[in-house]
Amino acid sequence: MQQYYSSGKLLITAEYVVLEGATALAIPTKLGQSMSVEYNDSKYLKWICKDFKKKLWYEGYFTKNNENKFHIHDQKTDEINTQIISILNNIYELNPSVLDGKNGLTFTHHLEFARDWGLGSSSTLINNLAQWGEINPYTLLKNSFGGSGYDIACAQANGPLSYQIKENKPQVKSVNFNPIFKDQLFFIHLNKKQNSREGIAQYQNLKKDKTAFISEINDITKKIIECQSLDEFEILLNAHESLIGDMLDLPPIKKQLFKDYPNTVKSLGAWGGDFVLATGGPELKSYFSAKGYTTIFSYTDLIK
Repeated sequence: MQQYYSSGKLLITAEYVVLEGATALAIPTKLGQSMSVEYNDSKYLKWICKDFKKKLWYEGYFTKNNENKFHIHDQKTDEINTQIISILNNIYELNPSVLDGKNGLTFTHHLEFARDWGLGSSSTLINNLAQWGEINPYTLLKNSFGGSGYDIACAQANGPLSYQIKENKPQVKSVNFNPIFKDQLFFIHLNKKQNSREGIAQYQNLKKDKTAFISEINDITKKIIECQSLDEFEILLNAHESLIGDMLDLPPIKKQLFKDYPNTVKSLGAWGGDFVLATGGPELKSYFSAKGYTTIFSYTDLIK
């Protein structure tokens, strides 16, 4: 049996604009996804997915047709099946030898976080498969789900990183982001998953000059990485929220949901769902739980 593991992710800065060359601060999480691969006695490729409670939520059987294209065996084609078929076909195109069809294979995937948390169920899957298939994970991501690739960088990382796309290539650097005020930071899930592909598409349809905007985001990212005080950190997060809000013509998440919260709240990733970052002492977590947001992590509980 072969075993693989990839870390989840959170995007702290440069949401949306990371696609256009802005420098992002991204952080891998302690929660990720494991994958095991072993031969089976059938002619099929068996695909098993288990959730963070170790419960089976998906099982499918795939095989190749006469044109060496994968299809689902004896099941109706739905969105999940279609995604898996696309991934398998892309792996086969990039490295045919690993899916030659001479032996049956069983892929077992185990998520350590809820599927709707937005911590990288797709990117951890892609990175695990790329490791197994000995192919470039950024290429496999581009050919399947799309996106900037910062989540692939996090899947492979042991700590915070800066991520930038230069000349269509990812530039990944480890950064010393370990805020002395991390006991004043926590993450809250907004009880819904944001479709990042839809968010990206909406952003890319904006007809605005983003040159100065990207430069400002880069400056904020640099200052956040170097920041030594909570007060400065909050000022930088608020400035970032204002810039992105102005670009998207949307009110920041604090104005939408948490107007009376005394400290800072920042969206992470595509606006409108998944996790937000909040500042304040542990006693302020009750503010969010009282509003029905009960999935709350301290910084040290979630971040590597």
